[in-house]
Amino acid sequence: MTFTAPGPSIDNPKHACEDWLIHACERGWVPDRLIRAGMRRLMRQRLIEEGAFDCALRSQRFSAFIDELRASPVAIETDAANTQHYELPPSFFEAHLGPHLKYSCCLYPDGDETLEQAEQAMLALYAERAQIEDGQTILDLGCGWGALALWLAMRYPRAQIVALSNSRGQREFIEARAASAGIANLRVVAGNVAQFEFEPALRTGYFDRVLSVEMFEHMKNYGLLLERIARWMRPDGKLFVHIFAHRTMGWHFQTRDVTDWMSTYFFTGGTMPSQALLRHFQNDLRIDRQWWIGGAHYARTAEHWLANLDAARAQVMPELALAYGVDTAALWFQRWRMFYMSVSELFGYAKGNEWGVAHYLFEKR
Repeated sequence: MTFTAPGPSIDNPKHACEDWLIHACERGWVPDRLIRAGMRRLMRQRLIEEGAFDCALRSQRFSAFIDELRASPVAIETDAANTQHYELPPSFFEAHLGPHLKYSCCLYPDGDETLEQAEQAMLALYAERAQIEDGQTILDLGCGWGALALWLAMRYPRAQIVALSNSRGQREFIEARAASAGIANLRVVAGNVAQFEFEPALRTGYFDRVLSVEMFEHMKNYGLLLERIARWMRPDGKLFVHIFAHRTMGWHFQTRDVTDWMSTYFFTGGTMPSQALLRHFQNDLRIDRQWWIGGAHYARTAEHWLANLDAARAQVMPELALAYGVDTAALWFQRWRMFYMSVSELFGYAKGNEWGVAHYLFEKR
């Protein structure tokens, strides 16, 4: 099965020129250093649009953003997220992610860690900050390829872990990995978190801990989402959230014109949170602790992924041909390269001090 992503319309000469430049980048006609320079220019343009250098504009736009989130459903474009990331063959990601298949920011305490070491460092930090103990009931909400759920299941053998994925393919992959490792304390379920409901035994007051890693960026109405999560938690339960974020501003990923390349091909319906965004949604859960991880860690993670992808080109091209079609496999290989370049440049912007990763620990009110 192949799939395609719609492109934005070209409605003026400026956009036509930008479209040609993007076309050239996607065909590999432009050196990486120039592609990266163009990405940094677009990032600065976005900061200006959102009011980074104008306090009144920034306040106005952020207030409107909060109102829009509150008026939205829990999530939009959930099928697009599956198509763009989660229904590709797992072997594609095995070829260039780390051995845990952690498809999110890793941690480099010393700066010279391997990707595997950085994966393990961040997973261990989650367990510490979420106050994980053996014997707990734990939900991994938006579990990806199972990095956290499998890691927890192996290290806390008396814990009962449930992993919720939006993808049946991911569920089957995680189940196979768990069986191969002899893991018996992990259950994987597939469903859209915006609509999913557990069976009665797990529906109310079941989980000691809920952990969510880079799933909230796909959500909109955080009030409704946190209300649902709170219902699943025990009275003394805690929710740990890892989201990427801008230090002060938030916005929607929208396809307004051809420069919204990320929104078109990789993050349709997504959200750029601000570091303080979730403080505006504390009706059912309250923030007990909050931490910030500088963007340099995500930039280094993406550079590791990019280097691994380049090294695995011959291995992944047949998989891309199967997913996207033979005629566009090379195009999509370059798009994935550009995706990782954009992640690196975004989080490396201003030496990693503009965008980063926020960690929150919530407790029930």
